[in-house]
Amino acid sequence: MQNMQKTSVTPVQYITVEDDFAGQRIDNFLVTRLKGMPKTRIYRLLRKGEVRVNKKRTQPSYRLQAGDQIRLPPMQLDERPVLAGPSKRSVALFSDRILFEDKGLLIINKPSGIPVHGGTGVSMGVVETLRTMYPKLPQLELVHRLDADTSGCLILAKKRSVLREIHQLLRDGAVHKVYLALTKGQWQTSELRVDVALRKNHLSSGERIVKVDPTGKESLTVFEPMQSYDDAMLVEATLHTGRTHQIRVHARHRYHPIAGDEKYGDREFNKKMREYGLKRLFLHSHLIEFTLPSTGQHVKVVAPLDTDLQTCLNQLEKSDVI
Repeated sequence: MQNMQKTSVTPVQYITVEDDFAGQRIDNFLVTRLKGMPKTRIYRLLRKGEVRVNKKRTQPSYRLQAGDQIRLPPMQLDERPVLAGPSKRSVALFSDRILFEDKGLLIINKPSGIPVHGGTGVSMGVVETLRTMYPKLPQLELVHRLDADTSGCLILAKKRSVLREIHQLLRDGAVHKVYLALTKGQWQTSELRVDVALRKNHLSSGERIVKVDPTGKESLTVFEPMQSYDDAMLVEATLHTGRTHQIRVHARHRYHPIAGDEKYGDREFNKKMREYGLKRLFLHSHLIEFTLPSTGQHVKVVAPLDTDLQTCLNQLEKSDVI
């Protein structure tokens, strides 16, 4: 027997935007506020003008200001069963990977293979899992993103004020971010600075692909050799801009694609690295460092390499000795 879904109708609601939510896009605000409501329905409410800000229609991209008055129309909400939260294993995994935490910040060593946000086929991404672990912090937000297959330092903000502050630091280039990557071949000194523009495209399948394009956005990555192996090199990659897939595309542009990269990598190189136990993209956000202007607090966090990546390096080193 199928469970019948009950529905209820909410009355008109008026919300006054508090200081902590100033600067947030209204669509993101509503996604958090109207938990369980499909995003398509939220965008339809905005498109039809049923959601009003200060008695006026608004676009999804509108950024809220402190004191704004939001009117929510009567809405029929499905009373669905509460979705299962993350498994005990997931909670334990994330608990063991917390690198830094205070009243405003949470920095974790993100596992590879888990997207930062839930989506198609994935109900619980990093942020959904952590919000479940921190039920008193429903406003917990990602400060930046990492690809699903990339591991390492990931910053989340517990307060909107902290989120806005670090976003400004990112725009100003005041956040120091260093990645570790295992790449094909041996880098030459002349190749280490990659200053080429990148353009992001969406294929008909919805997949994102990034290409070097002089009409794209300015992008700069500086690579630094760390350890040389037979036909491979471990490098540090310091980001001076934060474009989508930047390190991966810049590495390929220099003909030194990253090991395990199924989108921008080299098939034969990936096959060879699998012989050394590598089953994923070898890209790890190793270090992140910044200073909060409001408090002068200096934050420097280092995420150790995951065991699978370190094991791969150990196997490469042994093969060089033999």
